[in-house]
Amino acid sequence: MKNYVERLNQTLIKISTGKIDEIIKILIKANIEERQIFVIGNGGSAATSSHFITDLGKGSSDKLSKPFRCISLNDNIPWITALGNDYSFEDIFLRQLQNFARPGDILITMSVSGNSPNLIKAFEWAKSNNLETIAFVGGNKGKLVNMAKYVVVIDSQHYGIVEDAHMVISHLICYAFMEHPEIVQ
Repeated sequence: MKNYVERLNQTLIKISTGKIDEIIKILIKANIEERQIFVIGNGGSAATSSHFITDLGKGSSDKLSKPFRCISLNDNIPWITALGNDYSFEDIFLRQLQNFARPGDILITMSVSGNSPNLIKAFEWAKSNNLETIAFVGGNKGKLVNMAKYVVVIDSQHYGIVEDAHMVISHLICYAFMEHPEIVQ
């Protein structure tokens, strides 16, 4: 256990706070312009996606003059299973984006591997439809590192540590708004 905590601490220290600040500025602009923010992930990253949107849409939004327009595309299980069954699991996020997303909206993912086919398809569509793209990935980086406009790489290949770091980043972003709502003018 002590080794895990030490490895996690060493990984967290290496996260670029400059990149987090850049993402916060993108979200400030999204709030001002009333852009939609979509977050996606698989497995543990799906849970982080849901948690992040809960904090951004409720906790952060409670402190602002207008709430974030945000949704995790992981949360409608009947729709996800219908899309996976009738089309392909690779299309579960793409098809939802086609229904909701507009140019200027934001697509964010958390992915340890950076190579999940359903995330890749969603990012390809997002890029070709002028969405801002943000990816939090693990040390293997994967294809998403070259697809997303803004990337935060967690310097670890340990799934638990990368997922923990993604949650910390989510909290860093949300608490920037909760503790300093004046950043949105």
